[in-house]
Amino acid sequence: MNIDLLDLFTTVLGLVYIWLEYRAHIALWVVGIVMPALDVYLYYSHGLYGDAGMAVYYTLAAVYGYVAWKLKERRAAARLTPASSSAAGGDGGQTAATTISHMPIRLYLPVTAAFLATWAATYYILIRWTNSTVPLLDAFTNALSFVGLWALARKYVEQWFFWIVVDVVCTVLYVQKGIPFKAGLYALYVVIAVFGYFKWKRMMTPPAQPQATTAGE
Repeated sequence: MNIDLLDLFTTVLGLVYIWLEYRAHIALWVVGIVMPALDVYLYYSHGLYGDAGMAVYYTLAAVYGYVAWKLKERRAAARLTPASSSAAGGDGGQTAATTISHMPIRLYLPVTAAFLATWAATYYILIRWTNSTVPLLDAFTNALSFVGLWALARKYVEQWFFWIVVDVVCTVLYVQKGIPFKAGLYALYVVIAVFGYFKWKRMMTPPAQPQATTAGE
């Protein structure tokens, strides 16, 4: 079996990326710029034209994600009082946690509409201008990834649900397309995404502050 070194290298970057995402570390966006930029060529050379186009979007969206996280963390830090900062240990660790939130219910309908519209548009492009052999699933993963990346940039905990579905479908697609390292990576993503959801859920809840004791206690 011939080993695609680019497949292997971007797989390593993908492991770094998902580890940083699991930890809700802002450095994930730096890797998120480099990895999809390389994926553009990788996917295109294997006939995954929808994924190649999505990789271009990922590269640009990673810049947006980095800026969005920085702004959100700064707003959260501004809301912390000196006392609460001291209670958190003075290292700003609590700031990142408090910026994670649930996606508002009012957004579910427009997000679903955006997903369906993107799926349909991507499918049309693939069948009209490419020779893709998996246009329906390729378009599906791209449309759901579009929503997932937006939710990640907003630090919505529900973003993990989107990625679980994407990762399962991509695992099957990449096996079929002869990209074994990527397939293995996305299979691992499924497992990590499940743990990542519960990790983020815990990070949403600030640790209980000890109650002040009275003189008689």
